[in-house]
Amino acid sequence: MCELLGMSANVPTDIRFSFAALARRGGETGPHADGWGISFYEGRGARAFHEPEPSAQSELARLLRRTPIKSRIVIAHVRKANRGRVNLENTHPFSRELWGRRWTFAHNGQLKGVKRWPLTWFKPVGSTDSEHAFCWMLDQLQQRWPDLPSPARLDRAVADLCAELHALGVFNMLLSDSRTLYAHCGKRLCYLTRCAPFGTATLVDEDWRVDFAQETGTDDVVTVIATKALTRDECWTDVERGHVLSLRDGAVRILKPDGRASARAPSPCGC
Repeated sequence: MCELLGMSANVPTDIRFSFAALARRGGETGPHADGWGISFYEGRGARAFHEPEPSAQSELARLLRRTPIKSRIVIAHVRKANRGRVNLENTHPFSRELWGRRWTFAHNGQLKGVKRWPLTWFKPVGSTDSEHAFCWMLDQLQQRWPDLPSPARLDRAVADLCAELHALGVFNMLLSDSRTLYAHCGKRLCYLTRCAPFGTATLVDEDWRVDFAQETGTDDVVTVIATKALTRDECWTDVERGHVLSLRDGAVRILKPDGRASARAPSPCGC
């Protein structure tokens, strides 16, 4: 299995604190030593860094922990290979262009039989079931609309496609088109939202504590998504299996699998 990290914020935000914990899990405090990657959105573009080696031992990962690249949407992944060789082309996150936007995708789990699903416009570069699933999702969206649909219509379509993939196995996923960050829980995923009044937080994986009142503005809203809680003194909310989160500017909307209702997440900055 792998681990995921995502962030959605209403202002460009530094993710070094959360990424430090994820990077340690890539071969030091966790077994996910078969590659890592991270993508930072800047407008419609994305800066991406990948390596097919443990993030805990990577000089590039250490550089990123020291470099404050600020972004409103971030997707990161550390890999424990179960399908596909350990190489660069199989290292998440994957990316493609659709409707003039850069789409980014990372996945944790196994999808039995997904490689038998036909593809038309988008083809995998590597050999993972994850990348095939990503290409299939984009194929389905391309078939439905020639141009970018409204956020509400896209939310519903992404939720429907996630439900189809969820039926194949474990489908924990992060996906973004630079406008929205989507997260689907197939087995394990949690999130928290930081906003005023800000408090302090301490990482689970190393002795690093941050007082967010000193690091953020009073109007900042930042939601972090992870496979497992990254901090020991904050209130993380588990995502229900089969649910999709749609995040814009740090605000969370929960899309239920039955398609009949959606709801705002509970009060984001408290337990």
